Amino acid sequence: MRVAATAWAGLQGLPLPTLCPVVVPGLYCQDQAHVERWAMTSEASSGSHCARSRMLRRRAQEEDNTVLINVSPPEAENRGPYGSTAHTSEPGGQQAAACRAGAGSPAKPRIDFVLVWEEDLKLDWQQNSASRDRTDTHRTWRETFLDNLRAAGLHVDRHDVQDGNTTVHYTLLSASWAVLCYYAEDLRLKLPLQELPNQASNWSAELLAWLGIPNVLLEVVPDVPPEYYSCQFRVNKLPRFLGSDNQDTFFTSTKRHQILFEILAKTPYGHEKKNLLGIHQLLAEGVLSAAFPLHDGPFKTPPEGPQAPHLNQRQVLYQHWARWGKWYKYQPLHHVRRYFGEKVALYFAWLGFYTGWLLPAAVVGTLVFLVGCFLVFSDIPTQELCGSKDSFEMCPLCLDCPFWLLSSACALAQAGRLFDHGGTVFFSLFMALWAVLLLEYWKRKSATLAYRWDCSDYEDIEERPRPQFAASAPTTAPNPITGEDEPYFPERSRARRMLAGSVVIVVMVAVVVMCLVSIILYRAIMAIVVSRSGNTLLAAWASRIASLTGSVVNLIFILILSKIYVSLAHVLTRWEMHRTQTKFEDAFTLKVFIFQFVNFYSSPIYIAFFKGRFVGYPGNYHTLFGVRNEECAAGGCLIELAQELLVIMVGKQVINNMQEVLIPKLKGWWQKFRLCSKKRKAGASPGASQEPWEADYELVPCEGLFDEYLEMVLQFGFVTIFVAACPLAPLFALLNNWVEIRLDARKFVCEYRRPVAERAQDIGIWFHILAGITHLAVTSNAFLLAFSSDFLPRAYYQWTRAHDLRGFVNFTLARRPRSPRRTTARAGIGLSGMMMGIIPRPTGIFLPSAWPSSLCLSMWFSPSAGSWTSWCLTSQSLWGSK
Repeated sequence: MRVAATAWAGLQGLPLPTLCPVVVPGLYCQDQAHVERWAMTSEASSGSHCARSRMLRRRAQEEDNTVLINVSPPEAENRGPYGSTAHTSEPGGQQAAACRAGAGSPAKPRIDFVLVWEEDLKLDWQQNSASRDRTDTHRTWRETFLDNLRAAGLHVDRHDVQDGNTTVHYTLLSASWAVLCYYAEDLRLKLPLQELPNQASNWSAELLAWLGIPNVLLEVVPDVPPEYYSCQFRVNKLPRFLGSDNQDTFFTSTKRHQILFEILAKTPYGHEKKNLLGIHQLLAEGVLSAAFPLHDGPFKTPPEGPQAPHLNQRQVLYQHWARWGKWYKYQPLHHVRRYFGEKVALYFAWLGFYTGWLLPAAVVGTLVFLVGCFLVFSDIPTQELCGSKDSFEMCPLCLDCPFWLLSSACALAQAGRLFDHGGTVFFSLFMALWAVLLLEYWKRKSATLAYRWDCSDYEDIEERPRPQFAASAPTTAPNPITGEDEPYFPERSRARRMLAGSVVIVVMVAVVVMCLVSIILYRAIMAIVVSRSGNTLLAAWASRIASLTGSVVNLIFILILSKIYVSLAHVLTRWEMHRTQTKFEDAFTLKVFIFQFVNFYSSPIYIAFFKGRFVGYPGNYHTLFGVRNEECAAGGCLIELAQELLVIMVGKQVINNMQEVLIPKLKGWWQKFRLCSKKRKAGASPGASQEPWEADYELVPCEGLFDEYLEMVLQFGFVTIFVAACPLAPLFALLNNWVEIRLDARKFVCEYRRPVAERAQDIGIWFHILAGITHLAVTSNAFLLAFSSDFLPRAYYQWTRAHDLRGFVNFTLARRPRSPRRTTARAGIGLSGMMMGIIPRPTGIFLPSAWPSSLCLSMWFSPSAGSWTSWCLTSQSLWGSK
């Protein structure tokens, strides 16, 4: 055990206790020869696993035989005023000939991590026995945790700040060179071997330069991070790694934070069988108030100006990325990756890539909308409807409602024409191709970034089991890739738990459907109430008023149910015992998205494909819980669908952006006000200097990337699934995303505590969700144009009746004959010597057998049905194959 590590410690003259941490679940100190075997036992290996093990073993042998030449000398470090692990230069230097004892040891320990907890002194004598016992238990857990951290080789420094009756305890953690090397090998961290020449290329920038056109989008960012050949760190090959002779710069700040966080996540503070382990549990139990790495100094530029040398990484990101004035500039993704890690950098890469691709979609969509604005005043059927005056008297909208004139719906028909015309068909085909190409080119972009950032095989080789999984797993089993024994949870048990979780998901989806039914009933009742108001104007707009208010109520339901279900999904995913953080996040993401898909898209799907389909006819209207089913207004359901999309999509974006702006600022203000008020009570002067860990504690905890991804993916669904109904959706998405990029950048740089850098090789299951949405969008838009649009009925009328569409309005109305007496109101038909018509929705026209044979009905439905089916199948075969 620990053969190579112990030998290396002897070379360095280091005491053995600093290299032999306390044994905790999930940490396995094994012989170096066992780690280098890269093969599993014959009982556990088979098929592709065996082939992959041979490939990895061959790769490891090639790395062992690597010979490095022409390595550049080390660069001087630029340490910020925080004294933190952050520095502006990456590791560099000549390869060390041998490990010299004490060579290049740092002058003082760096602050790698900060633990904070608050203690209210006046509550000690006010608490009852139960609360006092809980306080004593928390104190015992903290002391045990800190003792175990010291046993693991960490340097623990305590700074207590007493503010009145409250004491804020800051525990500063730093890791020695020996501990960093030991855990870097245990975690299989990849460290640089040799610097690469700059691989960056931008064809658009090169084209503009060749044409002599200045590229206004290009931002020259100083201190560009170099790229390296790298491999997994091994102590016995330390001299081969670039910059190994400089202990200050060999491990970057992000690597040090990853190592410290791994130690914190796996250090116990009580009985391990009771799952009393790790920093996550301490934060959840309230034993600690916060745990975070330090930022690399303040983000504000020095007084001498932004061009001054020695800007720290945080200031560089703020000056060239997070400022609102840089909204049109390229993002410095390599700087983001160096400071925040690959996971955050991949999110901003996807967000920027998606936003750039929205630009052509927004331009085409706006042009299509402008075409609709022109057609409003030149469309013959719309002119006929508006000029019909009292020629068409329509059936009542409810049992006791009066008859109404079709000409009163002129404004609605004109609004519907904005979105329902021939250009919409072209735009639907364009967006189907756009979505497919977007994902194909993103795969190329993602693979390029993963290769350049050396994380292509992260999930297969580097990723470790989750600490919570390691603590709760009932047994161990060999890893099929590395051959190491790791915590194991039976797949059959996990499948049973996932099945039980699926039942909960179905129940929550049923709750969403119940809310949708309630919204449908609300719309129907509201339309009846407004129609009976006696106001002619309100009665004419009854359906639109009911629809608009129903959309607002639906948005409120959506936001409330989302908060409830996300918490429930997190509990279910933890219970399912997923091995790695990537698998845990993928399972959690899929649960939440299924719910959010039903939550956000159920109402638009109802309007697009079900509303107005089951109305019935005069004398035999269909009802839901005694209320007559909704009908589409005179402008059609497409304009109502566009209204629903704009309310939900734009309303959600506005609310989210307001939350992202206000909530972090309010939380930060409250945290700062709370701490400053305690200092004033303690007699501290307002202008007193503030330690860096105190300044970072006043910031807001980072909440992760899940909500950011979910917002963008739901937006992608609105832009693609229902784009035939709202060509302006890409434009609103583009405007939102331009703001979103800078909002998120400012949050990470200015308002959040620095998150622990995490590695990732792609955006995870989000890509597969986007691919599923793309396939669904092709089918959805095809059916939308076939069954909710006037495009095919108009085309049929042009081909068979009149090319200029004259008489189309009269063609779509069903007539009732003159009646010598007024029938009952329940039948829904009144006395009239004029023409009667059902609301002119082509998809609602059919010939029921219950109607008298003397009634006349336009008969275009039958030949058009085949056209609808052919249209849907053709669209799916053209674009759905991708």
